[in-house]
Amino acid sequence: MTSMSTAEARDQFSDVVNRAAYAKERIVLTRRGKPFAAVVPIEDLELIERLEDEVDIRDAEAALKEAEEKGTIPLEQLAKELGL
Repeated sequence: MTSMSTAEARDQFSDVVNRAAYAKERIVLTRRGKPFAAVVPIEDLELIERLEDEVDIRDAEAALKEAEEKGTIPLEQLAKELGL
């Protein structure tokens, strides 16, 4: 993984993008010496999004199971309990 300042990345934008796209290099952009953002291959982003989707599905399934086991309450009742 490569690090470079945002100023360097701005000056070398085409090269940075090509390195991520074709060389599959991950480039960490820094600002004042601290990691700020990253330029990554599209495959990395797609993998992250698939993993996030899987976590969301598991959470939704767990919430549905809990609702089946414990039951639910009407929205009006919840609003009243929360003072809304």
